[in-house]
Amino acid sequence: MYVELPFEELKPDTRKRRVAYFYDQDVGNYFYGTGHCMKPHRIRMTHSLIMNYELYKKMEIYRAKPATNLELTQFHTDEYIDFIDRVTPDNLQLFEREQIIFNVGDDCPVFDGLGEFCKISCGGSMEGAARLNNGSADIAINYAGGLHHAKKSEASGFCYLNDIVLGIIELLRVHPRVLYIDTDVHHGDGVEEAFYTNDRVMTCSFHKFGEFFPGTGNLNDIGIGKGKYYAVNVPLRDGIDDASYKSIFEPIIAAIVDWYQPSAIVLQCGGDSLSGDRLGPFNLSMRGHANCVNFVRSLGIPMMVVGGGGYTIRNVARTWAFETGICNGAILPKELPYNGYYEYYAPLYELDVRSSNMNNANSREYLDKILTQVISNLDHTKHAPSVQMNEVPVGMDLDEDLEEDLPESLDTKGGSQRARDKLVEAEGEFYDADEKEFGATNISNGYSLSESEKAEIEELNKQIV
Repeated sequence: MYVELPFEELKPDTRKRRVAYFYDQDVGNYFYGTGHCMKPHRIRMTHSLIMNYELYKKMEIYRAKPATNLELTQFHTDEYIDFIDRVTPDNLQLFEREQIIFNVGDDCPVFDGLGEFCKISCGGSMEGAARLNNGSADIAINYAGGLHHAKKSEASGFCYLNDIVLGIIELLRVHPRVLYIDTDVHHGDGVEEAFYTNDRVMTCSFHKFGEFFPGTGNLNDIGIGKGKYYAVNVPLRDGIDDASYKSIFEPIIAAIVDWYQPSAIVLQCGGDSLSGDRLGPFNLSMRGHANCVNFVRSLGIPMMVVGGGGYTIRNVARTWAFETGICNGAILPKELPYNGYYEYYAPLYELDVRSSNMNNANSREYLDKILTQVISNLDHTKHAPSVQMNEVPVGMDLDEDLEEDLPESLDTKGGSQRARDKLVEAEGEFYDADEKEFGATNISNGYSLSESEKAEIEELNKQIV
């Protein structure tokens, strides 16, 4: 059943997609602590590359409102959210019991602004899901999200709150079935656990298995109860390369989409499956990793792209910037534009992460066994399971709470939020600074004078002279 597909030059799906990109400029300010692998600074580095590659011309950029406690408790417990809100490095000694209960400490340290960091992450994923729901975007991107290890009332694996679960809950308001795909080197245990008994969400995780955190994600973990056969796990061994990953990823995802027929997809793009990562033992190049994004985009299903792991931060920034280009149907040039973190990319200053010569421990026989087992499990599932549909909840329209577009409101800076959301620059409507005089604008007011107004102005000019 397994066929080794050659990994050729990446060909982007160039069909036009409306892309909503979420970024909060504060997210790079948070710091897990000296010596900790997780560095939110990588999100700011990614954003700098995206801006300097001028991808802002191709997509809409938003700063999401941080999630509220009420929204967070759709999945997490009240006690846990209250703890995350209140705990700081200064009052940590008051929460010794809670630290044990909620697994906060070593891997998941308490740092300044912990609550705000979590709410920014979750807010981007929830608003991205809401924009997919109301049809204002085809692809939503939130690299501050993807924290897939967090449980209902427990931190785990550098993750405190599970923005992915909250985003999927938002999608389930409108979409009958959602597919979650995880390409992080670690198993997406938090998301799988949340929907392990549910057939409206199918989870599919490609990860390193065997004496590796978090220790879950066996091939035989397939869900229970109503969710039996709706959890798919693809346990991989060290050193998997681009061709092997493509040969196992594409047929499994194609089979799931054909059988399950999801109406929305959430793709977790953890950068720790790249070659040379500080924690991950895989051997994917930047293009091998981005091929997953390109393949899922080509399916034409509304999709949300979130970040995740990734601990060699210069490679994570390169890859996520490149994948943002893929989401917009473009291949970014190899030569890096000058940006605020240019020296991080020495000595080559190229947009590329190459595979190394490490041994691929994933034999053809092993991958064939996995593929055969996964396809066999799909045969047990109900073809596109039926879903009792309810009315779409009130409040799903993002526009309904915004100010009304009265004529006078359009004279204010940029108009109302609704008006700004509907303004889309057509291709070719941007002008480089060297093509016009300094200080000139690209905006015309579209207003023409009547004959009487022209005559009045001429009369005034004569009086001045």
